[in-house]
Amino acid sequence: MLYSFLTSFIDSFSFLNVFKYLTFRTGLSLMTSLIIVFVIGGPLIKVFSKNQITGPIRQDGPIDHIIKKTGTPTMGGLIIIIGMILSTLLWADLKNVFVWTLIFVALSLGLLGFIDDLLKIKHENSRGLNSKLKFFGQFIISLMAILILIKFSNHDYLFNLYFPFFKNLILDMGIFFIPFALFVIIGSSNAVNLTDGLDGLATVPVMLVALSFTLISYVVGNTIFSEYLQLQYIPDVGEISVFCGAIVGSCLGFLWFNAPPAKIFMGDTGSLSLGGSLAAVAIIVKHEIVLAIIGGLFVLETVSVIIQVISFKLTGKRVFMMAPIHHHFEKKGWAESTIVIRFWIIAIILALIGLATLKLR
Repeated sequence: MLYSFLTSFIDSFSFLNVFKYLTFRTGLSLMTSLIIVFVIGGPLIKVFSKNQITGPIRQDGPIDHIIKKTGTPTMGGLIIIIGMILSTLLWADLKNVFVWTLIFVALSLGLLGFIDDLLKIKHENSRGLNSKLKFFGQFIISLMAILILIKFSNHDYLFNLYFPFFKNLILDMGIFFIPFALFVIIGSSNAVNLTDGLDGLATVPVMLVALSFTLISYVVGNTIFSEYLQLQYIPDVGEISVFCGAIVGSCLGFLWFNAPPAKIFMGDTGSLSLGGSLAAVAIIVKHEIVLAIIGGLFVLETVSVIIQVISFKLTGKRVFMMAPIHHHFEKKGWAESTIVIRFWIIAIILALIGLATLKLR
């Protein structure tokens, strides 16, 4: 929007040529989303608090956790989504189909999460949207995004699965790309949702994943860097870095309000939107496996729930005191800040390992 407007005057004002640089617009996108979140965050939190837009707290958790979290506003994901979408619309090239695909995923999954949060608030319990209906919504949204990519992307690489550390190991998934992509988007959105259980716990890892894919999308969309690093060059995906930069800025701004003790939670509105958006980015730039590495903390949280459920159904016993695993450490007596910071450290290490795959092949 603003990008197109400014670049139309380049012939008259040569200094506006700077807006053609992707790195410059990515930085602007980050800063713009950060400022937007800072500006609207405080007032919206006051509105949510005044209208008692507070989510239910699991009653099987530690007593201290229940006391601290009760009454905290939820649906803070609205703040994040507003920041990242407005910033993307301002600084991205809106002729790029990948940008619109990501906007669609972010808004659609955000709306689904918003409905889920509303029902939880209305019924004053954590059940929210019916699980089957929620999954169906995720399925339809993900399928629509995948079909858009199939229609407008180059099939020479879209159906391929590229393995990190092995430059010549490529799997042509063919028609199986569709169920695989569905699994990635739905799985990622739910994984971030499961992780969002403590103040700031999901926000920083999401920011780290988005920051990593800001770099990855820029490299993959650049002929020189992609050739040097022996990565599959994909035309036009560099523009995704503007979207990723907007996520980083929005999450950084949201962390100001979400840091312990949190003034607001992102809720399903934010977690489903962010998780699905990052998955869609990974699919577009063909780094799905790298997403599982960089977002390994989300994988860990999800696996802990799967193990807990399977163990209880088969043996009647629980492996963890409580799942997801961050609640297990809460039950063991770890301070919330200790859990959050240590999980952040794990997320940083995993992000570095994931980025190392760009060179180690």
